[in-house]
Amino acid sequence: MAAEATFPVMSIAQCDALMTAPGARFELEEKVINGIKLRTYKNAPLTLRDCLLNSINWGDREFLVFEDERVTFAAHYKAVAKLATKLRDEFGVKKGDRVAIVMRNYPQWPVAFFAAHVLGAIATPLNSWWTGEELEYGLADSGAKVAIVDSEKLERIREHLPKLTQLQHIIVARGAEEEADSRIVSMEKLIGNAKSWAKLPDTPVPDADVGPDDDATIMYTSGTTGKPKGALATHRGITSNVFNGMACQARHFVRQGLPVPPRDPKVDPPRIPLLAIPFFHATGAFSNLVPAIMNADKIVTMYKWDPGEALG
Repeated sequence: MAAEATFPVMSIAQCDALMTAPGARFELEEKVINGIKLRTYKNAPLTLRDCLLNSINWGDREFLVFEDERVTFAAHYKAVAKLATKLRDEFGVKKGDRVAIVMRNYPQWPVAFFAAHVLGAIATPLNSWWTGEELEYGLADSGAKVAIVDSEKLERIREHLPKLTQLQHIIVARGAEEEADSRIVSMEKLIGNAKSWAKLPDTPVPDADVGPDDDATIMYTSGTTGKPKGALATHRGITSNVFNGMACQARHFVRQGLPVPPRDPKVDPPRIPLLAIPFFHATGAFSNLVPAIMNADKIVTMYKWDPGEALG
């Protein structure tokens, strides 16, 4: 009787060589990026715009769930296309502009995030737990042209708005009323509420020249030793991070001598995390939101983390 194979059946180096070889899912190729020769994933999406465009294939599968609001990939795409068009045509957002996002994990958060990306703008998530003074700093330091906020955060920054002269527009989600400040406009007036997005017209996202090595996000550090610092990430950096995670999962099987389980996002059931991490954190955005839109997974969010509600 043949002895059973012991784990691992190959070294990590052997495994990586097999998984990144020509023709493999995680094939690597050399690129010169900003004058530096680097190895990159050949099959990774080039940009977050590409991730959004590909999500059309997931159609009526559910993408975002918040309380009684359920948003399909198709409805999300329509909302992104509508908001991106408004940002370009009515608010003058163009490639390289900073679009700040300051809100809870509402369905409007991913819409704002991807609407910025399809235009080549730089999505700038700010910590929604910051004080008004801290948010003033983040909005000024990032040079945000537009801020997309929820009504709670509007009240938090309201007294600081006179100092934010570079901030040209504030788009308020969920509960904004008529405002005396002409810079403030309701997100619902622009694209409707989450339950109505499925009824938006089927229009494509605006054309834009977005490259893999363009800046995609500014994420702020915690500010442990001073004021928080904005850290830039490129489109390629973010999508490569997702492929890193996928490759690590696949390597677990390969090292055991097992085939990587095939997965067809159009057919197989989605993975459904209950997200207890804010989207404004890299873990929420890069390790949950972006992989979900790439792989047709569903994300469930809460107003705030509550163990009783989560288990109820």
